[in-house]
Amino acid sequence: MPRRRLSERQLTRIQRIQERRRSKVEARAALALDAIDDEAARDGLVVVRHGANLIVEDQQAHRHQCVTRQHIGHPVCGDRVVWQPCGPRAGVITAIHPRDTLLSRPDASGAEKPLAANIDLLVIVVAPQPPPTGFLIDQYLVAAERIGVAALILCNKMDLLDETARAPFLDALQPYAEIGYPLLPLSLKHDPSLGPLRQRFAGQCGILVGQSGVGKSSLIQALLPDLEVQVGVLSGATGLGRHTTSAATSYRLESGGRLIDSPGVRSFRLGALERAELEQGFPEFRPFLGRCRFSDCQHHQEPDCAILAASAAGAIAPTRLRAFHQLAKTVPHGFSGAH
Repeated sequence: MPRRRLSERQLTRIQRIQERRRSKVEARAALALDAIDDEAARDGLVVVRHGANLIVEDQQAHRHQCVTRQHIGHPVCGDRVVWQPCGPRAGVITAIHPRDTLLSRPDASGAEKPLAANIDLLVIVVAPQPPPTGFLIDQYLVAAERIGVAALILCNKMDLLDETARAPFLDALQPYAEIGYPLLPLSLKHDPSLGPLRQRFAGQCGILVGQSGVGKSSLIQALLPDLEVQVGVLSGATGLGRHTTSAATSYRLESGGRLIDSPGVRSFRLGALERAELEQGFPEFRPFLGRCRFSDCQHHQEPDCAILAASAAGAIAPTRLRAFHQLAKTVPHGFSGAH
């Protein structure tokens, strides 16, 4: 008996039925896989990120080399994640917990590139030599305000200054202390234990930033007397060998806190901002924002500018107002917003 030819409508109906059946099978498979995932899932912390290499530290401080399941995003050092083991000291990251904070910098194309997550403290390192340049401190402080982390200005190498030079150096930084950013003078030569800095890191996850030559590497080595041991353990876990020191890495501190270190973190710069975001990055501006006569006030010479009036009255340091104007010109891509 010859086969009856199906109409186009009938073929379409059959295809839909088959698609529904396939979808049901795929859904059941996904549910089964999720059930397996849920049974094996556990929390961990990303402690190393080097390209596609990820090391997750479990709650017993054991390290596991992990890959990332597709479509969950890109975990970075400091991320709290859900992962499941798939072999000896190996696993798969299946989810990223919501981040409290995320530090990023612009890449070559201007897009934001995440560097480190869940930071509590940004330590800005300055020194008498090389002296602070431009408005780098202000740039770091805007970044801290933008992501909502505490900031500390660490005055390193204070042994290079005699008593007559010490006061002017700290006086130049006093406007920062007056708006709530602590100043911490330190010298590795006089206090190799870095006691005051260790106290700041207690129970915190922090990073050190600053220009080249201010002693960040020496501070990190002093904070981590077991650095070689930790690097050796992580190197064995990653198989990266000497490249481990160039990876974004989260180290345990004796104080119970953590220190994230990577070349990208140490040298990050402020990315593109709206003007309103930059203004919010100066906390002493906030009581006066929205009180200028003009909604697009640039805070230069406009009449009835609340920011200029506050500066004239001593509520905003002239150096900070100059820093704002400079950053408004130099931050990549300029600004398109208004308050």
